[in-house]
Amino acid sequence: MSGSKSIPISKQMVWEAYHKVRANGGSAGVDEESIKDFDANLSNNLYKLWNRLTSGSYFPPAVKEVEIPKEGGKVRKLGIPTVSDRIAQMVVKDLIEPGLEPVFHSSSFGYRPGKSAHNALEQATHNCRTYDMVIDLDIQAFFDEIDHELLKKALARHVTERWIIMYVTRWLEAPVQQKDGILKQRTVGTPQGGVISPLLANLMLHYCFDKWMQYHFPLLPFERYADDIIVHCRTPEQASFVLTKITERFTQCKLRVHPQKTKIVYCKDSNRTRRKHPLISFRFLGYTFMPRECKSKQGKRFYSFTPAISKEAVKKINDEVKGMKLHSMVQTRLEVIASMLNPKISGWINYYSRFRKSALWKVFYVLNSRLFKWVCWKYKKYRRNLYGAINWLRRLARTNPNLFAHWKHGFMP
Repeated sequence: MSGSKSIPISKQMVWEAYHKVRANGGSAGVDEESIKDFDANLSNNLYKLWNRLTSGSYFPPAVKEVEIPKEGGKVRKLGIPTVSDRIAQMVVKDLIEPGLEPVFHSSSFGYRPGKSAHNALEQATHNCRTYDMVIDLDIQAFFDEIDHELLKKALARHVTERWIIMYVTRWLEAPVQQKDGILKQRTVGTPQGGVISPLLANLMLHYCFDKWMQYHFPLLPFERYADDIIVHCRTPEQASFVLTKITERFTQCKLRVHPQKTKIVYCKDSNRTRRKHPLISFRFLGYTFMPRECKSKQGKRFYSFTPAISKEAVKKINDEVKGMKLHSMVQTRLEVIASMLNPKISGWINYYSRFRKSALWKVFYVLNSRLFKWVCWKYKKYRRNLYGAINWLRRLARTNPNLFAHWKHGFMP
């Protein structure tokens, strides 16, 4: 295979894949080559990659292990491929995704074109009004424990080209370079951070969960975003039975349900108060679903089981804001600080204001407080006069409400 161009990958396919990888950004892999470095010799780099891909002689380098902090002091390990390997993965992903997309379940939302986390949250909100119970399902170390043979078996049901199976196998088996430089061979799992990994993960769970649920429990709706799964049930007894069966199914698929993080939740509201259940909240995609006080158009107060930004997401954002040390940037004009912050602020608002926008006050109260502190450090007359600094910033917000992205959305100081 290595002696001739026997694999039908065109230069145009590699070029299009490159542009997608470049738009996504990302850090360097084990070769320490950034996208900027790759661009410095772009034509030659893309030609070499195309040449190896088409001859079957492309072997992916090791994946760079990067640790991302999680709550509770734990870390999530990501695997960062090199820039050229991300392009190679994108070529194959672009080839097989159109054939897999029509097969996937409508309630699978993660990393799919035309679907989003907000779609999953909207469906979950609707189903929580209809079904009393929720199974908040956590798969333990899912990306790290995907069985290679089961995954390749699923892929072979939809992909007939042997060279695609060959390259996917090479990516699955590519070693991981740990922080100490030691190479760790991999016999299970697909690295979070790989371009093709989300598609492979969706394929694995399509057969392990989506299709299985559709066959065994067709009347029970669910939402799945990659390995985050919510299943809706009528009664606690039904939820307990379904969870037992799901646990057995995952064991068959060489996956594990996390015994501590998986839980059964009661969707309590003003119309559902009869049951006594210890758990009445769950987290899903950065939101917490729980009973919340609402007011009708007639002014009547009631409780609805609805989502809002989770306290964990609030803490993460607030920690990021505090870590910026805005008060120390006294040599920087406020307009420059605003231009630096506004892309982040807009991102937080776009994602977390979709449901119960008012809950974002917990975020922007902290940000506004940091801006008050900047005024105190910037101007000597406000150094010991916080009230004066607050009034100064409030006057500015009234005259220039578009300066900071959160001000124009009503989160004024």
